Formats: sequence, structure tokens, C-alpha cells
Amino acid sequence: MSDSEQRPYIGGQAVIEGVMMRSPRSFSIVVRRKSGELVVRERPVSRGAAPGGPWRWPFVRGVASLVEAVKLGSEALRFSSEIYERDHFDAPPRPLGAAGSALRLVGGALRALAHTVVALATGEQGPGGGGTSGDGGAPAEGARRFLSLLTIGFAIVLFVVLPQTASELVNRMVGVSLDLRTPLFQLETGAFKLLIIVSYLLLIRRVPEIKRVFQYHGAEHKTISTYEASEELNVTNARRKSTLHPRCGTTFLIMVAFVSVIVFSAAAPLLPHFRVGRVVENLLLIALKLPFLPLIAAVTFEIQRIFARYCTTGALRLLLWPGFLVQKITTIEPDDDQLEVALASLKATLWREQAAALAPPQATDRTFLNFAALSADPGYGKAA
Repeated sequence: MSDSEQRPYIGGQAVIEGVMMRSPRSFSIVVRRKSGELVVRERPVSRGAAPGGPWRWPFVRGVASLVEAVKLGSEALRFSSEIYERDHFDAPPRPLGAAGSALRLVGGALRALAHTVVALATGEQGPGGGGTSGDGGAPAEGARRFLSLLTIGFAIVLFVVLPQTASELVNRMVGVSLDLRTPLFQLETGAFKLLIIVSYLLLIRRVPEIKRVFQYHGAEHKTISTYEASEELNVTNARRKSTLHPRCGTTFLIMVAFVSVIVFSAAAPLLPHFRVGRVVENLLLIALKLPFLPLIAAVTFEIQRIFARYCTTGALRLLLWPGFLVQKITTIEPDDDQLEVALASLKATLWREQAAALAPPQATDRTFLNFAALSADPGYGKAA
């Protein structure tokens, strides 16, 4: 077995002014403060099952990996948001009237929704099938559950409700009455699904805060590619790498759209005719599609693993291009400071992964003056 095959599998996610990285036994978040300092939080990740247990079986591991990604991603976003707010909103909020409070509530909900999309799009498929260990109390657990439910709810709206509603409305406008169960209707729904995803990503890319997250997404990909090439983890090597990566969450979203068309085209004709009116039939069909979502996620996970392993070179690379094209929306060329953050996060993750017996069993928070100081640390600096 080659050295690259023996190295731990790394995944990650861009967050607000930072990057999260995870390996089979380790998890870290590094965020750059307004002062330029790097705040590091790293901790162990407990494995929920033995290597040969059911959570590592094909298809089952896809759902487990997605659940784990949502949990870790929510924690990383919450941590980065807290630091960002401390740096940029130190002044107490000005009292608002009822209208102002309502606008703030709506704005907060839209912001949370945008970050949920960003978490799905910038997350990289990493090791899955385990629980997480942490020291969060009841409020933190409540926030984590809320973000998890928000992610699931958004996925249902984005992948099921909106595309089917758009397809039905267009059919009515042009005077066509396609049967909801036909493959043609499902193909039309899939086309709207892709259009909605791409349009929303293009829209939120224009938000300055989200645009910076997309830059960190590019830094995350460049850093992981440097690691996978067994090169030294420094800015010079990372800068030369591509911002595109086959295991990206954006590619996963696009592949889910394609797989759902195939699955629903095969399954929809088998659904019963309810004869209860078009509107009610649409609602019932949406409800009947929901149990298929874990299956679609599991199948897509396995397909993406195969593509990432066997389709990165030669003619088969064409299979990755639909995802790569959309990744050009969710990844932006990072600057050197952003590359330093991603490299620091990977160094912190690898340190615990490589020195698990020596690392403290609880979460560790540390602050470094800059990337050079972190790289000079006896622990983090020697991780590779």
C-alpha cells in the first residue's frame, strides 16, 4: 500500500472567515479574527461504530456521512459566527420598534437559510458513520438540532417542493397536462431542480459575506489537494492547486438532482392514482417522494465516491464536469491569508489524528498570532 493510501481521509467545509477540517478521528475549525490572529478549536471525533459495523456498509454509510456532516458543519458555523460577531458587532444592538424587530427576525432567518445552503455546497465528503463528541450544553444542542432541521427542511423544499411546483405551474401556463407519474414530468421537474439550485447559488454569491465564504471554499479545496498530492503544507504549494475538487458538496448537490430524476422516473409510474384533484395529487406525490430522499442521498454518495476515485483523469473526467461547472460558482480564488487559514485547520486536524494517544480527550481552544506562529508550534507545525 502506498503512502498516500495509508494517509487518513480528509474532508472539510468553509465557514465564516474560516475553514473546518475533519479526519476519521479528529475535527478542527480555524477562524481568522479581525486582528489577524488565528483561533483554533480542535477535538476528537468519536466513532459511532466499529470499522466493519453497519454504519460503514455501502449505502448506509452515505446517510451516516450526511448526518455527520450536518452535525459538524452546524457546530463549525456556530463557532465561526460567534467569533465574527464578537469582532464586528461589539456595540449593543440599538432598540427597535415592532417593525424593526420583525425585519431583523426575517433578515436573521434569510441569513440562516443562506448559510445552510453554503454549508451544503461547501462541505466536502469526508469520513462518515460516526457520532461526535463535544462539550456543548443544552442551548448548544438545541441550536445544533435547529440547524439540522433547517438543513433537512431546506433540502426538502429545494429538491422536492419547489421543482415540482414550478413544473406544474409551467404546464398549466402552456396548457399541457402531463401525468405527474410520467418520466417526462419527472425530467421536467429535474430541470427545474437544477435551475433553482444554480440560480440560488448565483444569487447568494453576490452577498459579500457569502462571497468570502466561497473564497475559503476554494482555499479548502486547494489545501486538501496539496495534502492528497503528499506535498508540504505551505501557501506556495497550495496556491498552485485548483479550486475544484471531485468530492465537493456542490458536486453532491448536482448529482442528487440527476439521481433523483432517475429514481423518481422509475418509481413514480408505480404510485397509485388517487383521483382527488390535481392540487391534492401534487401534495400527495410530494409526500410520497420524501421517503426516497435518504435512498437518493445514499446512492449519490456511492456514485460520487466512485467518480472521485476512478474519473479524475482521462476521458472519464467528463463525468465530473457538470459538478465542476457549478463549483465555479461556489469556489473563488482565495488570497494567501485565506490559504493560511485552511492550511492551519488541516495541520490542527492532522496533529490530533497522528498523535491521538498524546492529545487531550477534550476540545482544545488555542489562539496564534499568525500562521507562522502556528507552523512553529511543536505539535501543529509538524503535522503533515
